[in-house]
Amino acid sequence: MQRALPFTFLAAVAMAASASAQNRQPIFSIDWKSPTVGAADSLFGLPITEGDLLFAPAPSTYPQFGPAPTPAVHAKAGPAFVPLPPHLGLAQHAGCMGHAGGTPCGIEVDALCSGRAQLLQPNLPIRHLYLSVDAHAVGFAAPVPPSITSEAPLGESATDVLVSLALGAGPLPPFGGPLPGSTAVLDGDGLQGASAFRYRGVGLREPTFPGPALPTSGDNLDALASWLPVAQGWPVMGYFFSLDAGLVDPWTGIAGSNTAGAHGFVGGDVLVTPVPNTPPLLYAPANQLGLDLFGANTDDLDALVICENNVPGWQRSLSPYGWNMGQDLLLFSVRRGSAVIGRPDSIFGIPISEGDVLVPPVPGGLSPMPGIFIAAENLGLATVRQGTVNRNDELDALELPTSPFFDCNGNGLEDALDIRTGGMPDANNDGIPDMCNPPALYGKFCFCPAPMGPCGNDDPGAGCKNSTGLGAQLTPSGSTSVAADDLVLTTSQLPTNKQLFLMMSGTLSAPLAFADGRRCLLGPISRFAPKNSGATGTATYGPGLAATTLASFPAVNWIVPGAVFGFQSWYRDPTGPCGNGSNLSNAVRATFVP
Repeated sequence: MQRALPFTFLAAVAMAASASAQNRQPIFSIDWKSPTVGAADSLFGLPITEGDLLFAPAPSTYPQFGPAPTPAVHAKAGPAFVPLPPHLGLAQHAGCMGHAGGTPCGIEVDALCSGRAQLLQPNLPIRHLYLSVDAHAVGFAAPVPPSITSEAPLGESATDVLVSLALGAGPLPPFGGPLPGSTAVLDGDGLQGASAFRYRGVGLREPTFPGPALPTSGDNLDALASWLPVAQGWPVMGYFFSLDAGLVDPWTGIAGSNTAGAHGFVGGDVLVTPVPNTPPLLYAPANQLGLDLFGANTDDLDALVICENNVPGWQRSLSPYGWNMGQDLLLFSVRRGSAVIGRPDSIFGIPISEGDVLVPPVPGGLSPMPGIFIAAENLGLATVRQGTVNRNDELDALELPTSPFFDCNGNGLEDALDIRTGGMPDANNDGIPDMCNPPALYGKFCFCPAPMGPCGNDDPGAGCKNSTGLGAQLTPSGSTSVAADDLVLTTSQLPTNKQLFLMMSGTLSAPLAFADGRRCLLGPISRFAPKNSGATGTATYGPGLAATTLASFPAVNWIVPGAVFGFQSWYRDPTGPCGNGSNLSNAVRATFVP
């Protein structure tokens, strides 16, 4: 039976989509080792698999600052328990629904593209190439953190999406671009961990450290696509993807899931599901990509970018920029353990790395292998070619969209690049230029001037007086941006070591007598988790209030752009002046913006 989505949910999604209409919507997958595999998604409540295409958590399905619930399913790998959502048509999916992370199940989507990449032009720099790496990547000393180098030792890189700093026109040999390296754009959980940086997240678990334990310590973002706007639905030519092979990882000794073989393909094939809910078709065979030259399933395609010419089937470009003559642009990478790694490429004749962005072999080139279109070093990935490391960083995902993920000032440049290359200040390291952070839209009310105190316990600058001789003071800081989700509400002048709740409601009123104080919120009221005032008589809620409401409260009390809510603290005070056992702070009114 199809689950009906409530009007309030659909309205919230529409509002969030409208607020973020200038930005792109990331779509991603995770690998089978990730602990989020098997968890219920935040939109349909269906178990997440490593073959599902995911959004950031519902209801906004748009990257937010954490904490956040699990990601939302955009498309399942195969048929689910209900008609929604659409799926990629993978036959093994039914038996994998609900399996736990760390257990391979023949359902992993390794690479993803909607077929709407930039159509690269000769002699023009490549703009906004987005990428993801796994937990084993170390990067090199890229000049602009947050980079792979700065985040990997902290376990903060495997769920990140980064963007190249500056690339020239391909093909680019090692260090052939003007500014090698990349900088983070998206985070896994949207929380500030050990890193100095905190940027918008997609609901994945962090930190993720390399190691033999399964499931891994955190998630690994394994495929990436995007589009604008969200409402366009299934891509016109379908979803293009590749499936995991069964290769043994030479670093970990762990074999892949052999998803490709379970569905009658090889790990180097590019597939397409042109119409949702139908079986995938072969789009670009591995041998035409220069893969599997040493035998079937000896290579595994691991990242994918396609610009489709809207003619059914793959029209192979025989050389870089041949796609400007009507062929299809197709870029890819290969996974660790692939046989082509270390072999000379067909353009430069240098050893191929797991971090290289490749094109199909150039006929008459220097080898029959794929050609290196962008060498890994230009993206800030470490390779043995540098002579400083003994293994290559792996490129897990690629996206080459026609517009930036985030461009708050409309200058056509990714916000992270505006910040990290020195064009825009970002004092709080949240990935949003300071000029784009909205001002605080909040104010205090519901004080206790004379004669408002129920027993003469007036306090004109706070809530009514408590056993400390002062009224509790609720003070806001941060902003009311839903995207930033950095509003912090601090209650001070409380009796020590007493329990309190932060209450919220969209229905505000004149002060009403309540216990030893005055209440200015009416139902429906939601309460955040209780806290204790401790030895200082202080308690803080936030950041992450918006995410908490989406995960835990009814829709009427979701913090979304345009919503107006009041907040007030209710706390225990057994020896309070009026003898009612509890009291309230003043209130804060907040208007929320995108």
